[in-house]
Amino acid sequence: MRILVVGAGAIGGYFGARLLEAGRDVTFLVRERRAERLRQCGLKVKSPEGDLTFACPPMTLAKDLTHPFDLILLSCKAYDLQNAIDSFAPAVGPDTVILPLLNGMAHLDALDARFGAANVLGGQCVIAATLDAEGEIVHLNNMHSMTVGERAGGRSARIEAVAAQLDGAGFELNVSEDILQSMWDKWVFLATLATGTCLMRAPIGDILDAPGGEDVLRRLFMECQGVAADNDHPPPEAVIERARASFGQRGSLLTASMLRDLENGAPIEADHIVGDLIARRRSKVEGASMLEVAYAHLKAYEARRTRTARA
Repeated sequence: MRILVVGAGAIGGYFGARLLEAGRDVTFLVRERRAERLRQCGLKVKSPEGDLTFACPPMTLAKDLTHPFDLILLSCKAYDLQNAIDSFAPAVGPDTVILPLLNGMAHLDALDARFGAANVLGGQCVIAATLDAEGEIVHLNNMHSMTVGERAGGRSARIEAVAAQLDGAGFELNVSEDILQSMWDKWVFLATLATGTCLMRAPIGDILDAPGGEDVLRRLFMECQGVAADNDHPPPEAVIERARASFGQRGSLLTASMLRDLENGAPIEADHIVGDLIARRRSKVEGASMLEVAYAHLKAYEARRTRTARA
């Protein structure tokens, strides 16, 4: 199976490197600047699960795509989605399977509109990784899992074939028979974590130590749960209990990657992770919406960032 990994950044680069190490037929679709960096320095991964180095990783530019791939692994940031779609479109044939690992749901709408829902799987990943100043991928802890599934539910010959390629590649692979529920469960957790830590500019432990901080997290989590329920995907009790444990852990240094991006003055996924969640709300929120307050905070950051860039 020919696999095209869109990008060689923190997420795509990490999982692509693991697949490459396992002997899979992987090609990275990169921009010219990243391609030049990889030619000079190679693809390097620093990880508690084992470092990897590929002096000459297989890669291609969008202009050089001439034939369809069997599987396209997509893990870009949401604000880069349209550019990514345009770049890999020539690699999509009638039998190509697209596996997006983005958070939220809006990317499914965009991919369906361009390539058809039948070509797009559901997927998600759990990993903390970043690019350092040298362009090397740094895996920050031991978590590195991927969950995939047919959006219609159940198991199919297609998902089994995809899983066979992804399994045994040095990271945890799960095949979900209800991938949309899995994606909603992560979205609820991530939206709570992102809005809470960005709004308070602090990790979970510091928020819990602040007067009223625990209530802020509780209200955010309840609102996010409510949106999931509005869309027929309420988190099961086991998921709720795990999330409550995470959001109630004193001394926790847990933050969202969105906070790290915000503190570094980088683009953030405010609309995709928070704005789209609010747009899907159907039930009325009693009192002030903490989710809307947090979203306004994120949009104010984006407005200031845009104004500063233009100055």
